[in-house]
Amino acid sequence: MTGPAVDVHDVSKWFATHQALEGVSLDVAPGECVVILGPSGCGKTTLLRLIAGLDVPDAGEIWLNGVQVASPGLSLLAPHRRGIGFVFQDLALWPHLTVHQGLQFVLDSLRVSRSEQDGRIQEALTLLRINGFAGRYPHELSGGEQQRVALARALVGHPRLLLLDEPLASLDADLRSAMRSELARLRRELPMTTLYVTHDREDAAVLADRVIEMSAGRISSVNESRRRETRS
Repeated sequence: MTGPAVDVHDVSKWFATHQALEGVSLDVAPGECVVILGPSGCGKTTLLRLIAGLDVPDAGEIWLNGVQVASPGLSLLAPHRRGIGFVFQDLALWPHLTVHQGLQFVLDSLRVSRSEQDGRIQEALTLLRINGFAGRYPHELSGGEQQRVALARALVGHPRLLLLDEPLASLDADLRSAMRSELARLRRELPMTTLYVTHDREDAAVLADRVIEMSAGRISSVNESRRRETRS
């Protein structure tokens, strides 16, 4: 029997006097898309950052694919070795790099050979339908195009786990709907474990295999989505 791709066990996190997470436990099966739903400040982003290795827990353990990656106060596996692609809420695109250069930088940091890089980059550009933008800088792209570039950057390293932190929050309603459909397409095409943070219930309804609701740093409910039930 295959174990969980993500196993967060009794994790807590403090920032000075503020407790961002309190005794959070969850597991995510390989290939599952879990949407974490909740208002701003409830701990959703903190949870993703702990899983990614950008912060360390004050209590509890984090395991990825059967390997312990964090314990209280310690990162046991460096972020770049966790097999994670991360799309940040503000996208965090590098303004001084073209789309191609940004993807190449990711592959260089993962020590992917130059002989393999061109194929990986072309694959990511084609998957996100941005082949014509390889030579452009972020400021030359629309909001939706930047969103696609951020997704390409997260996927070019062939991660086992994709973390998305409010990736559609800055888009208007029409563009948000279009990008939501794009994410649904990627879900169908890529057998990847996904954790998706949002406050939008429509995102959850379209994308989730399972919905976890958070409030004040704790998990308040876990719900199976209708989408998963119809696939079973």
